Amino acid sequence: MSETTQPKMRKEQGTLLDAELEHLPPELRWREWMGRVEAVIFAASEPVTRQTLARVVGKDCNLDLIIDDIRAELAGRPYELVSVAGGWQHRTRKGFADVIRAATGQMGTVQPLSSSETLVLTAISYFQPITRAELSSFFGKEISRDVIAALRAQHFIVSGPRAPQPGAPYTYVTTKTFLSAFGLETLRDLPDFEALEDAGLLSKEKLLKGEIPIGLMGQEDGGSALDVDEGMSAQP
Repeated sequence: MSETTQPKMRKEQGTLLDAELEHLPPELRWREWMGRVEAVIFAASEPVTRQTLARVVGKDCNLDLIIDDIRAELAGRPYELVSVAGGWQHRTRKGFADVIRAATGQMGTVQPLSSSETLVLTAISYFQPITRAELSSFFGKEISRDVIAALRAQHFIVSGPRAPQPGAPYTYVTTKTFLSAFGLETLRDLPDFEALEDAGLLSKEKLLKGEIPIGLMGQEDGGSALDVDEGMSAQP
């Protein structure tokens, strides 16, 4: 094959890959790109970023349209392609959560959170970066290190920058694992704060003054602004 007709090879992580596929007709090229994108996402244990997927398709390939076509083909299947944590991931549809639990006993990757843990995580998600002392002020009682440790153990939160306060205490921020577990692509996908504030569920100023809205504290078995995405990743 002459140099003028050889496919353009892209070297990715030590492997030569023909990403452009210029030797294929447009329709076959598109189908190949779709297959590559879906294969990479299926094989990954975490959401796959746009940057990663761009390595296996042509430079002019529209990844958003590729994702749309894959989703269309998955319509009616028990799993879907979702946008979470800044990337894409295969997950079983929520409607099959009970079926999977009945068959395997699996509860997904998220362990059930206590009411206190859920409320603290909700506060961190909206008000990050935030210190444990501020969280304690929110709820009018000491937030134990055990609650923080439980959230860290599930990799929902990590230490953030030190706060500009005496002693420079660490703050806490949420992680990509948090986004993935709750089916969020970014923090902008959290329930609208203004709507929750209008409903009396969240208000940083009132909480810092110790005026705790009943709607936020709820009952011991009450819900929160966050709901775990019960879809399970569909990796083999």
